[in-house]
Amino acid sequence: MSAISMILVVIVAFLAGMEGILDEFEFHQPLVACTLIGLVTGHLIPCVMLGGSLQMIALGWANIGAAVAPDAALASVASAIIFVQSGAATKNMGTATAIAIPLAVAGLFLTMIVRTISVAIIHIMDKEAEKGNLRAIDTWQIIAICLQGLRIALPAIALLIIPAKEVQGFLNAMPDWLTQGMTIGGGMVVAVGYAMVINMIATREVWPFFAIGFVLAAVTQLTLIAIGTLGLAFTLIYLELESKANNGGGNGGNGGSGDPLGDILNDY
Repeated sequence: MSAISMILVVIVAFLAGMEGILDEFEFHQPLVACTLIGLVTGHLIPCVMLGGSLQMIALGWANIGAAVAPDAALASVASAIIFVQSGAATKNMGTATAIAIPLAVAGLFLTMIVRTISVAIIHIMDKEAEKGNLRAIDTWQIIAICLQGLRIALPAIALLIIPAKEVQGFLNAMPDWLTQGMTIGGGMVVAVGYAMVINMIATREVWPFFAIGFVLAAVTQLTLIAIGTLGLAFTLIYLELESKANNGGGNGGNGGSGDPLGDILNDY
């Protein structure tokens, strides 16, 4: 990896760390972070595939109350760097995906350290607020956000220092049973993450869209079974909309155009 690529990777890692708190441009999302790292290192397509796999895992991660979800930013950046350092071979994608899980948990420790420091920064900002020093408040706020960026950038630098040959040698030295096991485990974690999302958002109205998406994504040639699945899904959607219209969900029950489904669609 060239020096320019390393600098760009560190910048992406820094932005991913800040976005883990800001949530504005979503640089911390695995699909975005891995894609950007692949773009600056010349391995775009493999890193997009890696980011997609990690994104399916991270879809099931959420902060609930005081429980903090695993660090998706560190997991995506670190696994992408390891993946690129190993040559971005497809056979190493499962290993990189499996490595992301313990890295995400390790990121919680770094998050705890940074947030503990942020508590002291908040007290400093309170004192500056009493003085009416708005410039100092802005400065300390920027410092706190930069600490979040360094939380990901510093581990990224540490991984980039490791020679690519060492990473490739380590992965090649792993026995086949361990590599295959990590690949299978990584695939299972992806499925579990997606299943958690389905359990959270799946309703009677949403299930037909899942069927449509599965057919369009998994079937390269539309067979009779695929066409039948699409037809059934569209039928269920139509019946659901029509039942809502008949129950007063649209304008059909209140002097509409006479087409309940059309009135609902017009409302949307």
